[in-house]
Amino acid sequence: MKYSVCIDAVYRGMDFMESLIRCRDAGMKCVEFWSWWDKDIDAISDFVRENNMTVSTFCTKFISLVDPGQREAFLEALAEGIAAAEKLGCRQMIVQTGADTGEPRDIQMKSLRDGLLASQGLLEEHNFTLLLEPLNTKIDHQGYFMKSSDGMAELLEELNAPCFQMLFDIYHQQISEGDLLRHIEKHFSKIRHIHAAGNPGRHELYRSEINYYYIFRELDRMGYEGYVGLEYFPVDEPEKGLQMLAQGQNIF
Repeated sequence: MKYSVCIDAVYRGMDFMESLIRCRDAGMKCVEFWSWWDKDIDAISDFVRENNMTVSTFCTKFISLVDPGQREAFLEALAEGIAAAEKLGCRQMIVQTGADTGEPRDIQMKSLRDGLLASQGLLEEHNFTLLLEPLNTKIDHQGYFMKSSDGMAELLEELNAPCFQMLFDIYHQQISEGDLLRHIEKHFSKIRHIHAAGNPGRHELYRSEINYYYIFRELDRMGYEGYVGLEYFPVDEPEKGLQMLAQGQNIF
């Protein structure tokens, strides 16, 4: 399994560049993060290049796609994000749908679909992928528009373009819909990136009701070749779990 460390989560509140050093020293070779606009992209680019590391993904600016009034702002920010990603050698970004506006759901779905289609030309021009992420609304993201992998898969079917893929967050989907492996297998062709955290608590994978050992074994069986993003808030020192994963130890 290939792991990508979400710096903004695993090293929450710590200096970003120092966190990169600690991540490298723990033996991890790939990182991701949430916001790019408050970071020194050139410094990150130099660091990962000099240390033979990679950046798997990061987030677009958090601008609603279900609100048509924000579409131009979303497209402008997307272009800025792609420029930052290209400096990092990164070919994909995570995008959220935005909060439910209160409009009828079909109207919001149309805005979401139209906004993504409006970005398609830019994405294809740069050979770039957007990772659309459903989030749980029960615990962490009350009011978010798209909570289920089934709903996201239906949208991706309608879009029918390789530049739009799914980010399947195991933690979020355990809360939103459960039945994890059936959903992963059903939507496998659309899943480009995976996030993982323990539930309850969103801590290390070994602090979890979720059987990550079995899930990762099944992902291998299905032929998953993407990254698993470690997006959790550790209870122990961050390096404990990272070093064990980097060394191939069974921490589950």
